[in-house]
Amino acid sequence: MGLTGGIGAGKSEVSRLLVEHGAMLIDADRIAREVVAPGTPGLAAVVDAFGEDVLAADGSLDRPKLGSIVFADPQKLAVLNSIVHPLVGTRSRALEDAAPKDAVVVHDVPLLAENGLAALYDLVIVVDARPETQLDRLVRLRGMTEEDARARMAAQAPRDKRLVIADIVIDNDVPLEELERRVRDVWADLVRRARQPQE
Repeated sequence: MGLTGGIGAGKSEVSRLLVEHGAMLIDADRIAREVVAPGTPGLAAVVDAFGEDVLAADGSLDRPKLGSIVFADPQKLAVLNSIVHPLVGTRSRALEDAAPKDAVVVHDVPLLAENGLAALYDLVIVVDARPETQLDRLVRLRGMTEEDARARMAAQAPRDKRLVIADIVIDNDVPLEELERRVRDVWADLVRRARQPQE
């Protein structure tokens, strides 16, 4: 299944809770970092597209610098996505193919809605929060400027576009204890679905 949510909605916390319950997590963000690690064809392609200015002194990708370039320009973001997304897709499929048959596999995909990927998953879970909540979390917890936070939010799909693809919505405008209860209920539902005979 696919798990997504807007930046600052709390998707990472939901991922962590699902793993605690026993889910096998395939984290698209982590894989996206791996496919542009030093020495990879992915990093070489990013440097070809954006220049050596996006490299840190140690030869790794300067993610904040690249982020400031692509999140301000939809065309540049599309170029980056055209490099990274196929690499992430290939690696994600390999990990899922290697999972035990009875595993509940959760693909944590931040840009699932933006890239029209819902059809790839049996089920889509959306972690949702009001935009004011997202903005507060990005500024207060991640230390972003309000301008940067708003730009990153604007670069993502609108909330309603995420909600329309959701099979399950986890409302995260709640305290952690309530989120934990909601995730526990979702997990019970996922396990029940996984045990049903495949049609």
